Amino acid sequence: MNFQVTTTETEIIGIRTFDAPRELVWEVWTDPKQVAIWWGPNGFTNTIYEMDVKPGGVWRFTMHGPDGTDYANHIQFIEVVKYEKLVYDHGDDSNPKQFHVTVLFEKEGSKTKLTMTSKFPTKENLDQVKGYAIEGLGQTLERLREFVEKKAVH
Repeated sequence: MNFQVTTTETEIIGIRTFDAPRELVWEVWTDPKQVAIWWGPNGFTNTIYEMDVKPGGVWRFTMHGPDGTDYANHIQFIEVVKYEKLVYDHGDDSNPKQFHVTVLFEKEGSKTKLTMTSKFPTKENLDQVKGYAIEGLGQTLERLREFVEKKAVH
């Protein structure tokens, strides 16, 4: 698998290269109809209530786990640089700033290198989620790869 992950005391950094142009990877990441299809670990589905990709905009959605558990999510976009960068706080309605995310979309010829950094407030916060968060990130980026590369050939 073309997925690299590293951690620091408070961060998970995932890197994945996609065989697709940066504009396409950006599009499927920022269009609610498309992101609903691939977002989340294996077996998860999504209901998106709103997704306003602009500074101050909100993305609210529920992830439905394969075991039937629902996970409310709340994202507030801080910085949006089209085709290049998304910066946002990720949490839920009761705690919308559980961690801070920066996603970089880098053009590498006809491919796209995506770097996703999730920064947690403390080492303890990261330690609570590290096991499943790393695996979930890998599965999510693999689902994105499958989705975007199918679109790239059409």
